[in-house]
Amino acid sequence: MPSVVLTGANRGIGLALTRGFLAEGWQVHACCRHPEKATKLRALEGDLSLHRLEVTDALQVSALARSLADQPVDLLINNAGARGARGGLGAVDYDDWARVMAVNVMGPLRMAEQFAPLVALSEQRLIVNVSSVMGSIARNSGGDDYLYRSSKAALNMVTRSLAVDLAAQEITVVSVHPGWVSTDMGGASAPLTADSSAADLRRLFERLQPADSGGFFDHDGSVIPW
Repeated sequence: MPSVVLTGANRGIGLALTRGFLAEGWQVHACCRHPEKATKLRALEGDLSLHRLEVTDALQVSALARSLADQPVDLLINNAGARGARGGLGAVDYDDWARVMAVNVMGPLRMAEQFAPLVALSEQRLIVNVSSVMGSIARNSGGDDYLYRSSKAALNMVTRSLAVDLAAQEITVVSVHPGWVSTDMGGASAPLTADSSAADLRRLFERLQPADSGGFFDHDGSVIPW
């Protein structure tokens, strides 16, 4: 039975991914900050284990990895993220920027450092960082949104470096854009549902090969420019 460790599993895309993996018979280690409040997550049926996790807390991350020691993890999905204040030039909240970077950049790297040995034990050996097209420098024609844009661009660089550093262990590492999804973060006007985005992403995960490591992919599998 394949297994996945997924952060930010209590809502939106994370919840939809959890639901999809359970339906396909995966063992799912679903992580969120307050599992006791995650009523929709707790109601799901299947091989589901809930874990309390704040990705900015190094002790919590290492404790979770130790609790799963010697268990192969086919897929690590770093989905937990923070949007941050949307103030433009001259109105940047620098304290909030530090928080967003801690969640969106340092959190995924911390998870990868701790879980890479378990991913290396598996058959699929895949680490996915949930990024955003807003982290694409080439596609930034709108400016603004300094906190979120910079954090996702930085996450993409983390992905590239991890792909190089974990190549010897035959671990594939990619960044993905889930699309503009109707979630708390994406807003009600977004064209994609969380379930449709999650279904696209699961199909993408199945197609990824070691040659794709270090890449940046849209939910439909197309390549996004850096």
